[in-house]
Formats: sequence, C-alpha cells, structure tokens
Amino acid sequence: MQRLIETDSGSNDPTNASSADAEVLLDIEVAGAVAPGANIVVYFTSNTDQGFQDAISTAIHDVTHNPSVISISWGGPESSWSQTAINSMDTTCQSAAALGITITVASGDSGSSDGTKASSVDFPASSPHVLGCGGTALTVSGGQRASEVVWNDAASGGGATGGGVSAIFPLPTWQSDAGVPAASTGGRGVPDVAGDAAPDTGYQILVDGQQQVVGGTSAVAPLWAGLIALLNQQLDRKVGFLNPQLYPLRESVFFDITSGNNGAFAARPGWDACTGLGSPDGQLLLTSLHASAASATSR
Repeated sequence: MQRLIETDSGSNDPTNASSADAEVLLDIEVAGAVAPGANIVVYFTSNTDQGFQDAISTAIHDVTHNPSVISISWGGPESSWSQTAINSMDTTCQSAAALGITITVASGDSGSSDGTKASSVDFPASSPHVLGCGGTALTVSGGQRASEVVWNDAASGGGATGGGVSAIFPLPTWQSDAGVPAASTGGRGVPDVAGDAAPDTGYQILVDGQQQVVGGTSAVAPLWAGLIALLNQQLDRKVGFLNPQLYPLRESVFFDITSGNNGAFAARPGWDACTGLGSPDGQLLLTSLHASAASATSR
C-alpha cells in the first residue's frame, strides 16, 4: 500500500523520467521490492531547509501511519547548510530515535570531497542519530555474491560513495573504538553501513513509463529501510535507533569490504570511511538482534 502526504506547499507533480521523478520512484520501488508487504508513505515538501525539516517532523509524528523506518536519499555537504538548519534537523532526527523510528540516509555520490574542494561528509547522513548508508560495487556469479568493493566510478566520470569524518558532530560513544580517523572535532564517522550502489550492477526501476537502471547511495538508503522493515516484522518490534546495536556486532553480521577507496579514504578490515561496517547478511543480523533482545529480557 502506498500513500502520499503533502507538506509546505509540496506536491506530487511528476514530469519526465530525466527529472527528480527517478529519485522518488527509486526510493519507493527499492524499499517495496525488499519489503513487498510494507505500507509505504511518501512525504512531499518544498525544496527548502524548512521544507525538509517539516517533512521529517511530519513523518515521525504521523500517528495515522505510524512509520517505523524513514528513508532519506537527499543531502548536501555539511558546509552547504546553516548551523541553525543542521541543529534543527538533527534535533528532529534525535526525536525520531527517541520514538523508536530508524532513519536511513544516503551518504552521497561524490566521493570523499562530497563535491567540495576538501574532504567533506554529507548531511543529514552525518547526523549521529541516523544510519548513514554508503555504497559498494557488488559482483554476482551464478546468483551468488562473488565479490564486493567500494563503489568508485570517478575515474570514468561517474560517482563514488560519500564518506569521511564530520566537521560538526563529535565522535559518538558507540563509534569510539571503530577506528574513525582522527579529526580536530573528534568527528563522527560516515557511513555506518553500505549496500550495492554501482550503476553497472544497479537497480531496474520504472519511471514515468520508462525502464531505467540506476545506482548511487540513494538506492542504499531505501534498501536498508526495506531490510529494517523486515527485521521489525520478524522481531515483532521496532529496532529503533540501530547504530549502538550494530557496532558491537561488526563482522559477525556484515560482509566486510576491504578493497577500494572513495578518494581520500580507503577500505580496510573493520569499519572504514567508505563502506562503514560493510554490507549486511540479513539473516545473521536478524538472529543477532533476536538473541540480543532475548538476553536483555532474561536479565
């Protein structure tokens, strides 16, 4: 089931397959493909800082649809936002975490520079209250995962996964022993997790009647949102703010990406500023979260 909600004069106004329509359809179709039984609500808003803020706030306080996970595929370099907008939006994301709602956010498609002249991370992916989603290039053989490296097509004029260290948010406690590179701010590392983002191995979607194959970390946020919806269903509860639960699990539930780079940062064993903890093994993640809940209940 899919519903549309409009805020701040935003509206569902499709144009053509080469427009932002593809971004909207990508989120809907990827999340829906992973979790086909999910109720999906799309929030339209104005293309302003206030519009973005109001859309998130409307979603997390939507008592009619009661979302358990929110996917966000837009953002910009931290330096492109005002401090007021960042503070306000991060506070809203913090409220979502307190309400047990997971927010998945794309880490950007312009490598470690995020389209600037220096290393930079994308916001709101850099908020310490969201799950930042980076990109890999996945190779499949015979229906099985063959290899997976950091997504970086920059050499051929394409995109690359965003990632790095926040210049605004300090290092969260749950990331304290992840090996985040030192920064003057002691910054929060981005991303937290990853998934296939390479257009060459991307996602076939239908946009305004046209078939397209697309990639980018914009596909990874709804990919993770769909997975989290399935986890919530299987666990019969909201997993909520997932980051503190994921980091202790590390390689036990992730395919660790150890090859490739996004410009300034290279993949390595464990967490890295390209693909975070790695791409998920959904069944192992479900088992681990179930065991954690059972252990907490028995104490």
